[in-house]
Amino acid sequence: MNLIETHAHLDDPRFEHDRDALIDRAHAAGVRRIVTIGTSMASNHRTLALVERYPSLYAALGIHPLHLHEEKTTWWKELKRLATHPKVVALGEIGLDYYHLPSDLSSANLIQWREEQLQALQAQLDLAVALGFNVIIHQRDLPLTKKKELSEDSLLHQFNAWDDLLTILSSYQKKLSAVFHCFGGSVEQMHSLLDQGHVVSFTGIVTFKNASLLAQTIEATPRNHYMIETDAPYLAPVPHRGERAEPAHVRLIAEKIAQLRRCSLQEVAAETTLRAEAFFRFSP
Repeated sequence: MNLIETHAHLDDPRFEHDRDALIDRAHAAGVRRIVTIGTSMASNHRTLALVERYPSLYAALGIHPLHLHEEKTTWWKELKRLATHPKVVALGEIGLDYYHLPSDLSSANLIQWREEQLQALQAQLDLAVALGFNVIIHQRDLPLTKKKELSEDSLLHQFNAWDDLLTILSSYQKKLSAVFHCFGGSVEQMHSLLDQGHVVSFTGIVTFKNASLLAQTIEATPRNHYMIETDAPYLAPVPHRGERAEPAHVRLIAEKIAQLRRCSLQEVAAETTLRAEAFFRFSP
């Protein structure tokens, strides 16, 4: 069995007390490579320290939209320097997050808040092209239930992270590929990404009882166009739901996907590993 865990946050303090054992458990479950993700400059430094310590770990570095406020205006220069590390295999987690709102919802502040995210995304996409990396995308919109609580003249009714991302990424076609991590969209949305040359990645959400829409998408996703991840320590799959997720759980995700796609676990492992090796450009 050869599985690749394509998205975990192993620099998270929740792993401090048992990281060695956690990686051993992943290996025992058939996980041969783990991509651990940086989300801020401090996180990026911790991530590089981990990949230098553990041979099976590789890094993706980036500034997550929720961490932009923590960084100096020259953060991209430091990111460019760090991304030359030989075990960096992608830029990410980057993207747009319109779910977590700023405290000031005035129109002027919302425009600035959105623009800062767009500019940071653009800068990191340009850097990815310059360095020859693909990117890991975070996309989250304000749910309709929250939009209904806002006045109709709020600019938030006009903001759509999904549309903004597809528009921006369309200008990078043939320059890079993006993986939409923790994908939970419809069959139509999945195809719209694949048509632009991107891929999707599925998490432990697939094991949840209320994941019927996602199950349909997984069944419809073409072979070799998806990857698997845990997003550890978040989104632990059943039967560990509510606990801390860890990379070994990627096997449970693969098993559920095999069930939905009516194929063997070995087939899921083979096709997701093939896609991950190509996307991250792992050496044989």
